[in-house]
Amino acid sequence: MVWPIIFGFARTYAPYIVWPFAFAIGVVGYNFEWFVRGDRQTPWKKKSIAEERDLRVVEESSDKDMTEVDGKGFCAKNNI
Repeated sequence: MVWPIIFGFARTYAPYIVWPFAFAIGVVGYNFEWFVRGDRQTPWKKKSIAEERDLRVVEESSDKDMTEVDGKGFCAKNNI
C-alpha cells in the first residue's frame, strides 16, 4: 500500500540519497590508499617511451652497414 509511494520517493531523490554515501566511501578509499602507499611520489621516467624507442632504433641500425642493399626486393620488377 505504501510501497509505491516509497519507491517513487526513492526514484525521485536517489541522487540526493546516494551521493553522500558515495562521497564518504570515496574519501575513505582515497585515505586508505594513501596510507597503504605511503607518502611516495609517482616515479617519472627521465625519457619518454618515444625517445627510448628512437634511441633503440638508432643503436640497432648503427650495427648495420647502411650502404649495403640486398638486391632482392629492393626494386620493382618493372624498373629492372
